[in-house]
Amino acid sequence: MRVGQNPAKSLAQAPKPRPVTAVFLTYVPYPSGYYAQSLQVFQAALESLHRHTDEPVDVLVFDNASGPEMRAFLQQAHRQGRIQYLLLSDRNLGVVGAWNIALQAAPGDIIAYADSDVFFRPGWLAAARRILETFPRVGMVTARPFAAAPELWTATRAWAERDPEARAEWGPFVPWEVFYEFNCSLGHDEAQIRAAYEQARFLRITYHGVTAIAGASHWQFVAYKRVLQEVLPLPYNRPMGSDVRNLDRALNQRGYLRLMTPEPWVDHMGNTLPAYARAFLGTGSATDRPASRSGPPRWAQWPPVRKVLLALYHRIFRLYHPGA
Repeated sequence: MRVGQNPAKSLAQAPKPRPVTAVFLTYVPYPSGYYAQSLQVFQAALESLHRHTDEPVDVLVFDNASGPEMRAFLQQAHRQGRIQYLLLSDRNLGVVGAWNIALQAAPGDIIAYADSDVFFRPGWLAAARRILETFPRVGMVTARPFAAAPELWTATRAWAERDPEARAEWGPFVPWEVFYEFNCSLGHDEAQIRAAYEQARFLRITYHGVTAIAGASHWQFVAYKRVLQEVLPLPYNRPMGSDVRNLDRALNQRGYLRLMTPEPWVDHMGNTLPAYARAFLGTGSATDRPASRSGPPRWAQWPPVRKVLLALYHRIFRLYHPGA
């Protein structure tokens, strides 16, 4: 039997979600080894989002079974109102499994997704929305140009070459410094990056006075939720690997445009806190972005040795974290 009336009935108005939901996916099982700086990296990502976004947004975080240190930070940020929606999984569902929940749970009409190691520059959202709201049938917009896999934006190229209102140009439209900076954050050495840059071909498209580069990626994008709902839930078998491209493939197969901003408005930090992010958080001196990133010694990069070491690393990781 009910006793009394629910006090919530006296509320005169229920707040509505903001038009844009920023979605993060986090996973920091322990604060050591590969993940030693991952919590600080996400702190920089969240802080840069709040300080450099030019309109109010809601923040949704899906945590993929992180350890207690990351969970404590997320819960504190939620209590402080820096995260509006916090989803905590008791097991690691993998990237695509998390997307299937988080991207459908996000309430905004526009979803701005980012991996937990993305640093946002001032004006990033306005730059991405300008493309999203000008070009027709846009699937996703990534706020940084790079050499996106051409087989994942065939629909974009086909549209650009047939639409009389679109001006398509091939050329070296991504400066070397921008290209190098992104690929360096992935752990590639300069020789690899130089070889890739010499082979890269960029398609620049101008439509109704707005310019974009063909291509996009799942690591950071802005998209309409109604478009994402057409392809969700996505199939997957592995936590990472090639399955993370299923979103890119699905949008391309449905004929949606996949575009990038001509200038870099976001940065990929990786699993170590760059100098510019340390300065941003007040934990280091202000410097330019690092020109290089240290990696394993040359002997450890020899394919047979690399294969053995990574297999050993995987076995140790599974031993201590069987549910990950």
